[in-house]
Amino acid sequence: MTEEPQPTRDPQDERLRRWRLVLGGGSADGTRCQLGGDDAAMDNALAALYGKGEGGGSGGYGHGQDGREGGLGSSKPNVARWLGDIRQYFPASVVRVMQRDALDRLRLKQLLLEPELLEAVEPDVHLVADLISLKSVIPNRTKDTARRVVQHVVEELQRKLQEPMRQAVTGSLNRAARNRRPRHNEIDWHRTIRANLKHYQPDLNTVIPEQRIGHGRRRAALRDIILCIDQSGSMATSVVYSGIFGAVLASLRAVRTQMVVFDTSVVDLTEHLDDPVELLFGVQLGGGTDINRALTYCQGLITRPQETVLILISDLFEGGSHHEMLRRVESLAASGVQLVALLALSDDGAPSYSHPVAEAMARLGVPAFACTPDKFPDLMAAALNRDDIGQWAARHDIVTARGEGR
Repeated sequence: MTEEPQPTRDPQDERLRRWRLVLGGGSADGTRCQLGGDDAAMDNALAALYGKGEGGGSGGYGHGQDGREGGLGSSKPNVARWLGDIRQYFPASVVRVMQRDALDRLRLKQLLLEPELLEAVEPDVHLVADLISLKSVIPNRTKDTARRVVQHVVEELQRKLQEPMRQAVTGSLNRAARNRRPRHNEIDWHRTIRANLKHYQPDLNTVIPEQRIGHGRRRAALRDIILCIDQSGSMATSVVYSGIFGAVLASLRAVRTQMVVFDTSVVDLTEHLDDPVELLFGVQLGGGTDINRALTYCQGLITRPQETVLILISDLFEGGSHHEMLRRVESLAASGVQLVALLALSDDGAPSYSHPVAEAMARLGVPAFACTPDKFPDLMAAALNRDDIGQWAARHDIVTARGEGR
């Protein structure tokens, strides 16, 4: 059975249609465009969330809430129907944005604690963050569903992020372990030949290996990595990504990875790094922030400062003593620890953070900037290789906090 070709829309009609869906209808939209079929269904779904459309204030899903123009009512069937409709009519990326807006605008968090509704939601990292923040009020009937949703997102992100992280870190450590005076059986011939091409002798048809490069002997752990993660509510998606990257790093034998989360107290979650789902449910989002206490704990974990990378992931809004916190940062940097402050580890756009603290860190030689998950593996490789992180950020067009005089 052949599929009938779809009629081609007139460009002008298509522009009017798109504007009509954006503006939401009514006498003020100016398009005079009438919607039907799937377009009308899309309009109703948008109207329920963002405002009036052809079908009225609720988009055909129920009564509006608290004077809003749109609404899904308080009925679970209405919410389930709306979730199903947006998955049918919109691409996954748009679905995730609409679900996120619905959580904020229509107060769906409590309704999402129902298992049948949770199963209808398009899972993503923001939903995981919401479920972690709601874990203390999730009813028993929903806990298994919530865990399955978190497991699904974690597995998807691990598949996406694991190999880039593994390649970046092992590549960096291989370079660090390379021996410049190798024995014959330790010579890396491919790199040795490449490094000595300038010594090629045409008469002898050979390369003189003046510089020999070896694979080197590997120790059990070439570097120590500590992830120190602010678990305040504003850092929710950063916590999710950090937990997944921590699990990936913990699977690499060439590094020893520890993970610490903090608010006004400090919790060491290192023992859960082999199970990122359990690790994430061990996080308590919300509360205050005591960065100095967290860094003090991390400093106590360090046995090889010159071989240690400490990644502080925080918006730097310190609830304790700024002076003591900066003294701790200075002490760590002076000891030889490669310390980096990430203001966010997420795709959520420019973060809100404490500019004075970030600039003070920059004056102490500690770079502070936001990093997206796709760049984090390369950042870790640069840190493990003890590269200049400020220059690394500049090469990736990342804006870092600037301290006066630097």
